[in-house]
Amino acid sequence: MRTPARLLSRAGALGAALVLAATATAVADPGARAREDVAVEWFDVTAETLSAAGAPTQITNSRTWAIGWTAATRALGRGDSAAYQDAAVAGAVHHTLVTLVPAREAELDAELAATLERVPDGSAEDRGLAAGREEAAALLAEREGDGLDPTSVGVPFAAPQSAPGVWQPTPPAFGPGLQAGNRDARPFLLESPDQYRLAPPPALGSERYERDLAEVRDYGAADSAVRSPRQTETATFWYGSSYTLYTTPLRVALTRSRASLPERAALLALFHVASVDTQIATSDSKYAYLRWRPVTALRAGGDAGWTPLHVTPSHPDYPSGHGTYSGAAEGVLTALVGPRTAPFELTSPTAPGVTRAYTTWRQMSQENIDARVWSGIHTRAADEAGVELGLDVAAHTLRHAHELFR
Repeated sequence: MRTPARLLSRAGALGAALVLAATATAVADPGARAREDVAVEWFDVTAETLSAAGAPTQITNSRTWAIGWTAATRALGRGDSAAYQDAAVAGAVHHTLVTLVPAREAELDAELAATLERVPDGSAEDRGLAAGREEAAALLAEREGDGLDPTSVGVPFAAPQSAPGVWQPTPPAFGPGLQAGNRDARPFLLESPDQYRLAPPPALGSERYERDLAEVRDYGAADSAVRSPRQTETATFWYGSSYTLYTTPLRVALTRSRASLPERAALLALFHVASVDTQIATSDSKYAYLRWRPVTALRAGGDAGWTPLHVTPSHPDYPSGHGTYSGAAEGVLTALVGPRTAPFELTSPTAPGVTRAYTTWRQMSQENIDARVWSGIHTRAADEAGVELGLDVAAHTLRHAHELFR
């Protein structure tokens, strides 16, 4: 797997500049962080809004983050006083959320009023609020019809004709392929959904293919005799939504960064732009190769009763979407806040009562790789390729960030 150092070298001048700013030992403007932290405040508002009434599709929610925080970053480039900047962030994110999640308008209006209450009245506040709203409105118009709404994303994919290696609906629901619509959506920064299409998965019957399938058979079975309790816990911990699981690490990175407000807003924007573009690229590779899932392969090979530890998601094996999301997150966080952080705790809605601690973003990628094998729902090749794809899209996002923040 590519090392973080190699990733940073590929990320371009923006990543290098921001990681230096984010890990600096002193804040350029000490007063900027002494006041109420508007970035953390509106991070929490965004997370709470989407948790309460967001879209049912992960990529649609990431799109909302990407629009709101890209607009905020653009607006921040138009003024530098504290009053202007706080009002600009609040104006951009508020306008985005009210537009895309109108059911939360009353709560969002109250949050905006609370922010503006502590911002000194005057022209700086007025200009910041107007700039944030203008940038949000412009970006919302620019992204209209991008194919990232739940209906477009959720277009069912009919199963192809059955053949060795070809994806088929999986038990117990045997439903149509999901997230197929992602591959037709318009990316933020990728030139096309297939720009980073992966090389083909290991050939059927190859040494790598047989080794990976045997590993899933032994370690991913519901009744596995070799999977340890810790491995079972890992599989269960990472079984849930990557979008949900990575909200806490991103907040940790935001709150611990010593970078300026514009740079921290850019961190949030780039994280979610990379997430959206990675999910689009993931769908492209998945539906280009249509590799069957382990449960289908094992049952077709004569293991008719084999059942995975966790229910297999209804889309092809290669690459793992959890892997791609994790790779994109690792890439952006490594480049912009550094590869390591002080220990932080993470919980998971799919593993109640379990708390894990991490000190590097790479740890989470490695656990995602292992977890999907131990869940019985992905081959290791699909997991590792997924992380690589996410890293590639993250590096592309950082190299082209100047196009986003025009």
